[in-house]
Amino acid sequence: MQERVPWLERFQAMPNQKTNQVWDPKRYAKEAGFVSALGLPVVELLAPKSGERILDLGCGDGTLALKLMEIGCEVVGVDASSEFVAAAREKGVDARRMDGQKLLFDHEFDAVFSNAALHWMTNPEAVIAGVHTALKPSGRFVGEFGGRGNVARIVEALNQTLREYDVDPGPLNPWYFPSADEYGMLLTEGGFSVRELTLFSRPTPLSEDILGWLNTFALNFLASVPADDRAAFLERVREKLTRSIQDARGKWIADYVRLRFYATRS
Repeated sequence: MQERVPWLERFQAMPNQKTNQVWDPKRYAKEAGFVSALGLPVVELLAPKSGERILDLGCGDGTLALKLMEIGCEVVGVDASSEFVAAAREKGVDARRMDGQKLLFDHEFDAVFSNAALHWMTNPEAVIAGVHTALKPSGRFVGEFGGRGNVARIVEALNQTLREYDVDPGPLNPWYFPSADEYGMLLTEGGFSVRELTLFSRPTPLSEDILGWLNTFALNFLASVPADDRAAFLERVREKLTRSIQDARGKWIADYVRLRFYATRS
């Protein structure tokens, strides 16, 4: 007999649709400080030069934008989160709230840089078109984000738990994780010459419990779960993940797969 879940009827009555991710800069700094640290190789790939005007697409709290500024670049950061924009401005970044799928720049940047943000933008054609328009002729588009297979075990644990309540998890997934071939084709079709494009596995140790990661990044999956039931729901997800991404010492290691690229505007 199927276990009766008190909030199941309420959950099923709610629309299965994507919800907006909400960001807490302080929680993000605590649970995801590794994101900016692991983004430094992408900055090296960008090879920024003093005096260049650079757009940081999905700038988050402005940590990497600040590093570009320290090199002597003129940086504009954009992010869809008003909380992140405020945090970046506190660091002194010229940060603006803007949807990365609706960029409003016209041939004014030497480069567009993006780290760990493009997988939150599920209309990649619109992103690429906006970047192309934002760049000067021969400008470069350099970035890294989640690729095919990124956090697959975490997603499957979330999906399995949702299915236990007869909920289709598909519409709740907010991420776009393409293969290298897929994204390379989109860049080419969008008017870019691809110079480097690499998909690679990067298992990433977490500093805290997986529950912290889930409460930071997986809010779309949780949005329909009533607040009073969320802790129990997450514990069921956590239990599944102990068998797949927790090592013998109890360390949590997220199954990250990244797509890193360097392309120039044709």
